[in-house]
Amino acid sequence: DEGNAVIAKLLKNASTATRIAGLLLSAGSNASQFNAPQGVYVDSKANLYVTDYYNNRVQKFANGSTLGITMAGINSSAGAALNQFNGLRYFAADATETYMYFTDANNHRIMSYQMNSTTGTNGQLVAGGAGVGNTNTQLNNPWGIYYLSTISNYLYITNWGGHSVMRWIPGASSGQFIAGTPGTSGSNATSLSSPTGIRVDSFLNMFIVDSVNNRVQMFCNNNQTATTIAGNGTAGNSATQLSGPRSLAFDSSMNLYVSDTANRRIQKFVKL
Repeated sequence: DEGNAVIAKLLKNASTATRIAGLLLSAGSNASQFNAPQGVYVDSKANLYVTDYYNNRVQKFANGSTLGITMAGINSSAGAALNQFNGLRYFAADATETYMYFTDANNHRIMSYQMNSTTGTNGQLVAGGAGVGNTNTQLNNPWGIYYLSTISNYLYITNWGGHSVMRWIPGASSGQFIAGTPGTSGSNATSLSSPTGIRVDSFLNMFIVDSVNNRVQMFCNNNQTATTIAGNGTAGNSATQLSGPRSLAFDSSMNLYVSDTANRRIQKFVKL
């Protein structure tokens, strides 16, 4: 909950969320605070990981703890060194929970860290880092990321500033554009406008939050023409509309959940 500076948990069928980390309406940089938290991950041991945007750090909360430990980045220190971030957005863990991959948006790069890292540990540059741009060797304000090595060797990355999606083998010197027109926004079936969240299913179909177009787009594997599966392209607060959506997730039945940011709500779309 970025604006309230907290992480909340909503139990199945519950109508009220429970705060599990952060101090409500109290943005800050101590061990119990966040300043615009972004991505969230819970590991197999129920430890919580949060990207803390304005503090340029990744916080780890041991199961049940409300005090975070900085596992990557340097608290309140933005930079481009290998132990720093500048504009942390979303992240993904590998299937073995050995490494995490972070979108370092303002540095236009993807960094990986071991999940047992601590503050000040150097990360590894695995994509981008060649300045902002829309070539296949660059990233442009990367925001969303998906990685599941059991189905693909690629990182799937949304370029928020470049209106495109790339796939990139970690450590390679270049990637490939697979959706959108690099550097050009649009609202038709082949275009994107400031994409944010991304998920990839076991058939390598991509689901992308097309934020400025207020919709979720599905690109079938090897197809650059999308189908709209949520939202109608116009901002609004009806049950069929979204307004500035950011992220998405699926449950085990492939029901879709979308963080509908400007409407301050989570929308569930039942699989048809």
